Amino acid sequence: MTITQSPTKAAARALNVSKIYGEGETRVAALDGISVEFAEGKFTAIMGPSGSGKSTLMHCIAGLDTITEGEMWIGDTEISQLNEKALTRLRREAIGFVFQAFNLIPTLTASENITLPLDLAGTPVDKEWFDAVVKTVGLADRLEHRPSELSGGQQQRVAVARALVSRPSIVFADEPTGNLDSKSGNEVLSFMRRAVDDYGQTIVMVTHDQIAASFADRVVFLADGKIVDELESPTVDSIIDRMKRLGA
Repeated sequence: MTITQSPTKAAARALNVSKIYGEGETRVAALDGISVEFAEGKFTAIMGPSGSGKSTLMHCIAGLDTITEGEMWIGDTEISQLNEKALTRLRREAIGFVFQAFNLIPTLTASENITLPLDLAGTPVDKEWFDAVVKTVGLADRLEHRPSELSGGQQQRVAVARALVSRPSIVFADEPTGNLDSKSGNEVLSFMRRAVDDYGQTIVMVTHDQIAASFADRVVFLADGKIVDELESPTVDSIIDRMKRLGA
């Protein structure tokens, strides 16, 4: 099977992407001709009102959902051409995921949850990298604890560590602090920020929270399935100001 190659150095990008549900009077464009790039080694937040298409965009870029028109790239691979087996392999080898629900296995320890993707793939654990991630997570003394013995913030840090341990090209995070209090949320966001700054990780995060988005290098704003603005080096105040101007 031929896989189209792209010269871009972006970790991920969308080209003229549309995602259409229904037909005729019930037709809804969840994504409407979107083109956007996500640079390697950067932390990007995607924001917008409910129904703007932000989660749909992330799910399509990550290969969790299909598109109606356009192209979706992860690195040099155009993923809409891949069959399910190749797409599953790409997600396993190149993409990390962090969701609002921590999605930890309750019967496994924190350590076992972190290495689960590698274990399922039959890939040896890089002990040096595992130790570096665990040190950054700050849970070295909790590795033998099961999820029920960890706080929400600790569970989410385990989930982020799990996303990083396989050294993915890009990590997608969907409302990763949505179930956390402000202190725990800041701990998780600080960890994600360090993963970008210290290890060159690429992170794309969907969030409705201005404080969470302020940890990013760049914020992309969506409305009605279109990108309507973006902001570099965001602060909480600049994000609030931009959202007010957008009527969000």
